Amino acid sequence: MSPRRARRRESSRPLGFPGGVDRVEEWPDGEWKVRMLTGSTSTKIYRCPGCDQEIRAGQPHLVSWPAWSGGDDERRHWHPACWRKRLDRGPGRTRY
Repeated sequence: MSPRRARRRESSRPLGFPGGVDRVEEWPDGEWKVRMLTGSTSTKIYRCPGCDQEIRAGQPHLVSWPAWSGGDDERRHWHPACWRKRLDRGPGRTRY
């Protein structure tokens, strides 16, 4: 007898829709919506604005954007450590 295969539940989300739960974080530079991603759904390579290094496809990371209306167009993909340390960056470097 062959083993049974696990059945996957059908998702109501469109294909490519990022998973995760949004949360609002308050920082000295304002309120930010943050979503942690496992990387299993990412198929693109992103560049982290904190360290200017690549976030490879499939690598866990986070997405942040300003919590004001229309801020969705300002989404950026970050390494979690770079996101936490972004306020420590020196003068002359943008914090976003």
